[in-house]
Amino acid sequence: MGHAEQGAAALATRIAAHFSESATLKLEALKTLAGPLARSIEKMTAALSAGGKILACGNGGSAADAQHFAAELVNRFEAERPPLAAVALTTDTSTITSIANDYDYVQVFEKQLRAIGKKGDVLLAISTSGNSPNVVAAIGAAHELGIGVVALTGRGGGKMAAALGAADVNICVPHDRTARIQEVHLLALHCICDGIDFQLFGAQK
Repeated sequence: MGHAEQGAAALATRIAAHFSESATLKLEALKTLAGPLARSIEKMTAALSAGGKILACGNGGSAADAQHFAAELVNRFEAERPPLAAVALTTDTSTITSIANDYDYVQVFEKQLRAIGKKGDVLLAISTSGNSPNVVAAIGAAHELGIGVVALTGRGGGKMAAALGAADVNICVPHDRTARIQEVHLLALHCICDGIDFQLFGAQK
């Protein structure tokens, strides 16, 4: 086998390992995440039905997930339905950079939450490690404002798990690898989108 063939075979093996680990984790995670996911759907549906909104935050890949989720609610997921109220706190670069510059990056989500959040809203707090300081700070602000929290974490939940209240929900992926946690986070968010649509508008397919 030539060098090129060996390289291709090695890549194929690595790719297969990623697919296998991801698929196995998703099926295993269902055992522990089904309950928290259902509670999250119920919590968010109740907030939206009462005129509240979902506020989402996270860093890096989790910021992308927050924006993805907000877009699915405001526009649509899979079925035609009215727009739902959701805001990603990760998108306004002028606000984020001014807070980080004038105060501290730890406050970039907390200050936005205090400005536009209200009692009855729900904060979707995303962190693969569960230890993102600015997300933990947002959870603290949410509690002060009477805003419910749904945490999307991994690695045991970290500091976020300890910061959650009895009425909050922790969707904690049982894995330590960031890529695998993020993959399950995306599936979890799609489940929540589908569940919200189902509860508010019924089965449409």
